[in-house]
Amino acid sequence: MSRYVLVRLANGLIVLWAALSLSFLVLHLVPGDPVSIMLRSGGGGDPVGVDAAQAAALRTELGLDRPLYEQYTDFVVRALSLDFGTSFGTGDEVSAMLARALPSTLELATASLLLTAVLGVAAALAATLAPWAPLRNAVLSTTVAGISLPSFWTAILLIQVFSFGLGWFPAYGDSDAARLVLPAIALALPSAGVLAQLLAKGLRTALAEPYVRTARAKGAGRLRTAWHHAFRNASIPALTMLGMMIGNILAGAIITETVFARAGIGRLTADAIADQDFPVIRAIIFLAGALYVLVNLAVDLIYPKVDPRIVLQAGATS
Repeated sequence: MSRYVLVRLANGLIVLWAALSLSFLVLHLVPGDPVSIMLRSGGGGDPVGVDAAQAAALRTELGLDRPLYEQYTDFVVRALSLDFGTSFGTGDEVSAMLARALPSTLELATASLLLTAVLGVAAALAATLAPWAPLRNAVLSTTVAGISLPSFWTAILLIQVFSFGLGWFPAYGDSDAARLVLPAIALALPSAGVLAQLLAKGLRTALAEPYVRTARAKGAGRLRTAWHHAFRNASIPALTMLGMMIGNILAGAIITETVFARAGIGRLTADAIADQDFPVIRAIIFLAGALYVLVNLAVDLIYPKVDPRIVLQAGATS
């Protein structure tokens, strides 16, 4: 087990290095000049009134006039100590900006994941065990609708109905728990739809296995059989997908936090992209990669707990 964890951590470091390197190269290849954006005095993104000498001085101050390999080496060395430099836009330490934004996003991501698990499991059980076939099909169709609805459209609809219409929840901000409800629902619905589809298919397959028929022959009810005998086997693919959903939730947070005016990592990402704030964007990519690696490692370690037949070995899972 310990060798497996070490190998996975080593693979995770390679993934993080690749993410850092790609983000560095891609950000230097995209059109636009962050120095011009910082110095522009006109609107519409045009570098109106930018003095060439002033731009050259700022470029030297930020280290953007150095050869690309020097910038890359300095970036990687500093990233190893979690030093991502200062923001081009605000001049603040990037690590401090992430520390301020991260709690709000973690709060939203945790609530969204919990809601995803509850809604996904409930919908899968209803789509599998409901006594009436049209009802089962209706539940499955609802999960497809949840997958297909764009998060921004769902967010706007929730605000219109539950905030402006009924007045049940605040529409904007992140100062209390009530302001977490609508963004968590908007972010959870697509993921819950995917989870419900996977679980429902796994449950139908597992319920057709001989050991389930044996349990039913011994007098176990349909719900008890599904929950105690079939659910574990059906949950392995869903568990894998749940780990991969971390990336989707972080990506969805960019839109959701912007719509609901939450000061989290998603909104910080949107602002950094608009301003071509390279240090902030690279730090967020590193953070997302690290979370993705750690969550998927945790999912791998949970596999044997869910299904004791799974044995973790370095380089393979059998």
